Amino acid sequence: VQLVESGGGLVQPGGSLRLSCTASRFTFSFSSYVMSWYRQAPGKERELVAVIRSAGSTTNYADSVKGRFIISRDNAKKTVYLQMNSLQPEDTAVYYCSGAGAWGQGTQVTVSS
Repeated sequence: VQLVESGGGLVQPGGSLRLSCTASRFTFSFSSYVMSWYRQAPGKERELVAVIRSAGSTTNYADSVKGRFIISRDNAKKTVYLQMNSLQPEDTAVYYCSGAGAWGQGTQVTVSS
């Protein structure tokens, strides 16, 4: 199983970014897997940001991002997305995609003026 994230970068407070995570080499159909986004800020533990169930109809969010972030998936493209709006400096972290017991390499998101 391989997960590759993209879409991170530097953004000003109040801005938006969309992260993507593309999967390959899954044993079973990508659509059958629960996919998640985590983040880890410097000096802090990794925390769960958002989860999307296999059918894509059920999502869960950390309280800190609820109402600002949206997780979605395109099973045909084997890709899960994290749309991040109204970004704040405290959202600065390395963001990781996870699913089927695998982790991506992470993508850096920096929110700063």
